[in-house]
Amino acid sequence: MKLHDLRPNLGGGSKPKKRLGRGIGSGLGKTSGKGHKGQNARSGGGVRPGFEGGQMPLFRRLPKRGFTNIFAKEFAVINIRDLDVFADDTIVTPELLISQGLVKKGKVKDGIKILGDGELTKKLTVKAHKFSKTAAEKIEAAGGKIEVI
Repeated sequence: MKLHDLRPNLGGGSKPKKRLGRGIGSGLGKTSGKGHKGQNARSGGGVRPGFEGGQMPLFRRLPKRGFTNIFAKEFAVINIRDLDVFADDTIVTPELLISQGLVKKGKVKDGIKILGDGELTKKLTVKAHKFSKTAAEKIEAAGGKIEVI
């Protein structure tokens, strides 16, 4: 099933649009369903989302928690099993990974980190910004080299 296949059940699911201010016989004439005066009858009236009539709102009653480290580095990650597609003696650079579609360009903010999940059978020279300990061991065990950029 796809979104364009969705249909309401027979006898329910779709109501006609409210046509406001179309005469007294329509049931929504004169005040157009807004009643007489008051905050909600005015143009631009009503309260902001989360307003509870002056009671301390829920989002202010709950405790604050955690923080965001503004100095955190964000690496695009790739496992060594994904590097097995390259031929022997290939120099794997971040540009090559992006051009092959193994890493999305928008994800590479502070660099690329190679993780050690999977097995590597090819002898590769891998240039990246960071390596996990297991990834470095597995690349060197396969006869390859690592270079930290």
